[in-house]
Amino acid sequence: MFFLPYKDDNPTRRFAWVTWCLILLNLWVFFSYQFPLDANAQISYFSKFGFIPFTFFKQFSPLNLEGMVSEWTTVFTSMFSHGGLLHLLGNMLFLYLYGDNVEDAMGKGRYILFFLLCGISAAFAQAFVDPLSKVPLVGASGAISGVIASYLLLYPRANIRVFYWFIIFVGTVYLPAYLLLGFWIFEQIIALPESMKEAGGIAIAAHIGGFSVGLLLTPFFKRSEIKLFQNANTRAFSRKSKRV
Repeated sequence: MFFLPYKDDNPTRRFAWVTWCLILLNLWVFFSYQFPLDANAQISYFSKFGFIPFTFFKQFSPLNLEGMVSEWTTVFTSMFSHGGLLHLLGNMLFLYLYGDNVEDAMGKGRYILFFLLCGISAAFAQAFVDPLSKVPLVGASGAISGVIASYLLLYPRANIRVFYWFIIFVGTVYLPAYLLLGFWIFEQIIALPESMKEAGGIAIAAHIGGFSVGLLLTPFFKRSEIKLFQNANTRAFSRKSKRV
């Protein structure tokens, strides 16, 4: 059985400039710097630009300024690097699907800060769960998990169009966001213990960390006139809210 969410019925009042810039930035990094690399060069790239918990904590003993700058830089560069084409496209689909509405509800400046804070928190969540890991963490999914959490808080009853394929049955169906995204976070929680046994694979702790911080920050980052738990077609925007 195959499910793929690809569209929602939740229009925005403004073009999602920040979301599209984030998508384009991720695509540019991958196709300009990662795609041309062979296998050995990819490993070197991940070692340099991925977030590695072991080396991150190692900077504190002894404290090294140059090492601190380098390690903190990887917190951000890891958000815009991906492990492969499918990893990239999957993350960008979710960012495209949910990011525009969250950006609309927060405004561009707060949305950028929100995205980065969720990404940083996701990296730290993975690091604290497995501080001795020497496997580079890459991908925007931790930050996007925060965006998913925000969407769930703001528009739980928005309808998401899902493509399905089950043996000979192919079609689309609308599912409410609370059901689709609720099932997604349930999958993450269930998968967490198994993910801790693997040296590589999916960083589930990062997903949960980004999601949790997204839940906490959304009430403070959304515009004051935006209500939580609203219908998809409910628009609380006023003329005063046209600022960015």
